[in-house]
Amino acid sequence: MITDRQTARHVWLTEQLGDTYSEAPLAGDASFRRYFRVRFGEKVYVLMDAPPPHEDVSPFLAVRDWLEAAGLRVSELYAEDRAQGFLLLEDFGDITWSSHKVTGADLTPLFDDALRQLHRLQASQPAFALPLFDMARMRRECDLYLDWYLPHVAGVMPTQMQRLDFHQSLTATLEAIEALPQVPVHLDYHSRNLMLPAGLLPLGVIDYQDAVQGPVTYDLASLLYDCYQDYPEAGRLRWSRCFFEALPESCAATFADLHDWHKKLRLTALQRHIKAIGIFGRLAHRDGKLQFLDEIPMTRKHLHEEMEALGLTEAAFPLLYIQPQKTD
Repeated sequence: MITDRQTARHVWLTEQLGDTYSEAPLAGDASFRRYFRVRFGEKVYVLMDAPPPHEDVSPFLAVRDWLEAAGLRVSELYAEDRAQGFLLLEDFGDITWSSHKVTGADLTPLFDDALRQLHRLQASQPAFALPLFDMARMRRECDLYLDWYLPHVAGVMPTQMQRLDFHQSLTATLEAIEALPQVPVHLDYHSRNLMLPAGLLPLGVIDYQDAVQGPVTYDLASLLYDCYQDYPEAGRLRWSRCFFEALPESCAATFADLHDWHKKLRLTALQRHIKAIGIFGRLAHRDGKLQFLDEIPMTRKHLHEEMEALGLTEAAFPLLYIQPQKTD
């Protein structure tokens, strides 16, 4: 059955390329956006289909232009239709950091490049105001755990008192994160959003439209404590040190030493993992993307490792230790 959206997409692509193109769906992301690989002769593009009113491509375009000016490797833009939510972009191919890692390849060049681009991002100055990653936002993100993971994945409906205790127990952690130096933040800087165009560096950066002004630790925490990867802690500490030692002096001076920096990095990862577990539950049970349930076990593993490293006990955070319900 041909939908109105399919018809609109076909009309728009025909206007841009002619009627001899072909398209094939690509993997989607955690949103209403869909992606298609479009072939026209020997040229290959990616079409972003971001249907209004669920999505707005304007923030994506603003961030893309800013990141390009800052020296990050982002997709070229070939055509746009903001009203309909269509963008024709450069195709980075199929090799993500994740798929490259599976081959057993040395990840050192990827980490080198990812940290280099991240420093460029943090040093940049967007020409527009970024949303703030503040206490209110962090609390809303932690609510995702209470609203989606606990009732829909773990089968537990938290009481109002449990919710209050949950937020009270996290207050010191969130205050410490909020007090960190603020920089531009990609927000999803991890192995599924870093590509190797044609198998080569520099890394192509995608899925950046939700950029915020937030803690200097955030994007590195996303990369090193990736929900989808499990790196040895010794390697994480090595890359954490490399990044810390390259920070501007004015920023580095706000941390007592490398140990203090890495502790704040892990605090940031902890908050992110609480959010991610909630998002995975929401994607599965609101949006029908059940494959995201498979991401919860490793994310919970990371969360509990962080809590142990930070000296946070199960007694103080009981809701963070409730396991998913077993399924047949």
